[in-house]
Amino acid sequence: MAKKKLIRFKDLEGFQNVLQPNMEEFWEKEFELKGKWKSDFFKNDKPLVLELACGKGEYAVNMAKKYPNKNFLGVDIKGARIWYGASIARTEAIDNAKFLRTRIDFIDKFFTENEVDEIWITFPDPQPQESRARKRLTSPRFISRYKKILKQGGLMHLKTDADSFFDYTIQQIEENKYQILSKFDNVYKQVDEIPEDLNHLYKVQTHYEGIFAAKGHTIKYVSFKIN
Repeated sequence: MAKKKLIRFKDLEGFQNVLQPNMEEFWEKEFELKGKWKSDFFKNDKPLVLELACGKGEYAVNMAKKYPNKNFLGVDIKGARIWYGASIARTEAIDNAKFLRTRIDFIDKFFTENEVDEIWITFPDPQPQESRARKRLTSPRFISRYKKILKQGGLMHLKTDADSFFDYTIQQIEENKYQILSKFDNVYKQVDEIPEDLNHLYKVQTHYEGIFAAKGHTIKYVSFKIN
């Protein structure tokens, strides 16, 4: 397994659809693509959608297939996982699916104000211990970062099987008076209630979602605005 990881890390160095910033340089000067993701990386002016904690990247890739009029950028720190989605995107020439390898803690350092159109958070680590609440990707600590880069009226999406994490997120939305656009407490049992423009909620799955759904876990979803 360790040998495979090393091979994949080496592969990523030659992938044109994956960025792995040098963090030493990152702290010394402004990131070169900041404000230029659409024009210089994706080479178009399509809306920019981030998938945070993208794991193997299959959600970003499949969403890119379904919505060719949008750019999807998967973000994760684990290069061996990103390799899967990046490989598929390269093989199938899916030019609107690309990846950024970094910690989400630094996400606001890579984009300018209003540069991001949507943010997806798909099956992240729910950080169930109360002592780790600040590490949850919908905690005030992270939401404050998203506000810096998400355009006015841009959407946040959360998809998870973790009841406590979903409840925590709804609590944050209510306490901060964010606007909920759509909410489904059991995606696969509410298919008939899901409008056509949201059918990706059950037609597109992450690797882990497939595992969780097969085990009978309840898949939940909410979209909301934070600014």
